[in-house]
Amino acid sequence: MRTTALCASMTDEDLTALSNVGRRRVIPAGQILSWAGDESNLCANVVHGALKVTSTMADGREQIVGLLFPGDFVGQLFEDEMSMTVTAVVETDLCCYSRRAFEGILDQFPRLERMLLKRTMASLNDARNRMLSLGRKSAQERVAGFILELYERSRAAGESQVSIPVSRGEMADYLGLTIETVSRQLTRLRAANIIAFVNGDRDCRILDSLELEQILDQS
Repeated sequence: MRTTALCASMTDEDLTALSNVGRRRVIPAGQILSWAGDESNLCANVVHGALKVTSTMADGREQIVGLLFPGDFVGQLFEDEMSMTVTAVVETDLCCYSRRAFEGILDQFPRLERMLLKRTMASLNDARNRMLSLGRKSAQERVAGFILELYERSRAAGESQVSIPVSRGEMADYLGLTIETVSRQLTRLRAANIIAFVNGDRDCRILDSLELEQILDQS
């Protein structure tokens, strides 16, 4: 985590101060970390696992608006109320902080504040790119882009195999597709020897990352 999380920019002394206000917490798959409308009193860094961020529409339907992976930050600083619901999609290990205590740490360590700002801007760019994807890209491009993003995250973490933390239904929701379309596109990628599945449909091995990139370059 030292190389991927917010604390990557901090000295050992800074990390000690941060650890003094933090605690580790493991969230089982399916458990809610925070509900939309809850008091915003918790923030955390993902150590292992994955979280989904959902928004509930007026008719009660839920839409996945974000996925958080190891190294990602979760929480709404300087806000009194959570605007989204955050749920563990697999068993997830978190380093948790009281929001007030974490805001105090930011005042003490400008490097951490700058890192958080950089992460926030990167998340904003990711959201914009996802809006472009949903509006302009084909189903093939959306699925290939999703797998490629997971692949790049896995490589950054030193892992050779891609773990897909969400179900195909959740992937379809996130990508703005139907389950049938997602399944069809994954089957095509597998038939073209671009990816292979091992141990079911959650563990994926990338056989040709260049071909995945070329699919995205078609847009």
